[in-house]
Order: sequence, then C-alpha cells, then structure tokens
Amino acid sequence: MKIALTPFLWFILISAAGAQEWPTKPVRIIVPFTPGGVADNSARVVAEPLAARLGQQVIVENRPGASGNIGTQAVAQAEADGYTLLLGFDGTMVINPHVFAKIPFDTLRDFAPVTKLGDATLILVAHPGAGVRNLSELIERAKAKPFAYGTSGTGGTPHLAGELLKQRTGAQLEHVPYKGGGQAMPDLMAGHVDLLFASVLESSGHIKSGKLKGLAVTHARRSPALPDVPTMAEAGVKNAESGSWIALLAPAGTPAAVVQKVGADVKDAVAQSDVKEKLVSQGAVPQASTPQELQALINADLARYGKIIREKGLKAE
Repeated sequence: MKIALTPFLWFILISAAGAQEWPTKPVRIIVPFTPGGVADNSARVVAEPLAARLGQQVIVENRPGASGNIGTQAVAQAEADGYTLLLGFDGTMVINPHVFAKIPFDTLRDFAPVTKLGDATLILVAHPGAGVRNLSELIERAKAKPFAYGTSGTGGTPHLAGELLKQRTGAQLEHVPYKGGGQAMPDLMAGHVDLLFASVLESSGHIKSGKLKGLAVTHARRSPALPDVPTMAEAGVKNAESGSWIALLAPAGTPAAVVQKVGADVKDAVAQSDVKEKLVSQGAVPQASTPQELQALINADLARYGKIIREKGLKAE
C-alpha cells in the first residue's frame, strides 16, 4: 500500500537526511576579536574536541574590528547551513546594541543560540597603593573620597560592572577608560589608577604574587583559578553580579537538528576534565547550556544592561 506524503512530511524527511549528512566539510568558528583573549582562547580549546566529534576540521577564524561588530555581522550574513558559527560574547551580543547608535545586526533576529561555553570571570583588583584590603573597606573609603578604576573601554562589561557597583553601594568610583586591557593593566601596576576590573587571565599571576589585591569577582560563583577571591555577594554587596559569558551561535535559520548536534557535542566536550582544565586556565568557568537556556540569558541581559546603559547615557566611543 502506498502512503501519500504531505509537503510537511517531505520537509521533515529531507531535513533529517541533511542533518545526518552534516557536516561534509570544515566548520568555521568566527571570533570577532584579535587572538589571545579569553574568548579567542576558549574557542580554540573547544575546537579540537568538537572536530573529533564532528569528524571534520573546526577552524577558528579571527575577524576583529568595531568592538566585535564586524565579525558578528559576518556570521549574521552567512549561509544558515551550520558551517559558520559565531563565538558570541555578552559585550557584543547584549551591550553593543545599546551603546552604538547603529549596529549591523539584530541579536534576536539574526542568530540561533547553540550553547553557552562558560563565563569569563571579571575580578576587581586593587593596587597596593590604594590602601584597601577588601571590598567593604573600599566601599567605606570611597564614600568619603573617589577612587579611580580602569577598564578596557567605555560601554564594555567591565565599565558596566563599575557602574553597577556604584549603583548598589553609593561608592565614588571614577571611570578611566583605556583602549583595551593591555593598556589598563600596566597603568594599574604603576599606580596610575587605584582599581581595575580585569580578566582572570591578565590578573591571576599578579594576585598570586601579591603585587595586586583581588577584592571580588563579579560572578555569582568564585573563579576556580582564584578560589580565595570572594564573590561580590560574599564580600557584602548583593545583586551586583555582572559576569561576561561566552557562547556559540549560528545564523538564524540554521537547521534545528544541526544546532542540537553542535550543542550536544560541545556539552560533551566541555564535560571532559582536560577541556575543563584548559578553559579554567584561560580564565573561563566552563558551563554548557541548551539553546533555550542561552536564549533566555540573552533576553535577560539585553533588558538588564539596556536599563543601566539608558540610565547612565552611555555611548560607544
């Protein structure tokens, strides 16, 4: 007996066959930043075990520029076939849409969330000359006189972390923006600024050597790389979490079966002890997610950061 197939059933069968064949060529992960940062390093750590699971080469390609907007736009405009993925960063995906007057992509319209890779922990560090031993002492003293804090630039996650801390505590903190963390850290080490919201990667060595004091991490959990540094909440400041996250996204319209496969393979990879250790060494806290969980995170952070940015009138330089 012959069974008539509706157009919808034909679509399901064809989609399933395509997903089984995918991938038949190398997959690219576009990183919209220069090599060497926590986002780029995380992509490279995950690329190798992902390639083993896919049976195809996974190529990490850097396309920096315009605070991550150039590389992100390239993925938004790529074919939705699963062969081009984006290493998404909260700064690009949920902050840039609010601080730039015009942006060449729409975070909600142009991308299909795949999975979160983890959190890129930020740490508030102090120069010894600032004369503060912990976060409580900083807040108490900063209510009487301002402290200067450096960041990698106006409108980025570190800047918003400082604004949130000011909002929650009433501390006087003066923002000193730099063109990247590479310029900010030397100025902190020289005592030209009192504080810095820095990545684990760039600050852990100085904290362990005693050259800098780690006051608090901006995430809800402590960093495995610096377990002795408390969270903001543990240090006495509630509701001041402002963590960066790293994730994989695909162009909108990428087949759901492909999105699910990549997400599942990345989750398996991130669960490996050696991959976890490598991510932690780069300053990331491994944490995979479902596409739905990643979408919920993006939605929440778009709203949360948008409120702070509008209140402060922040604009990209």
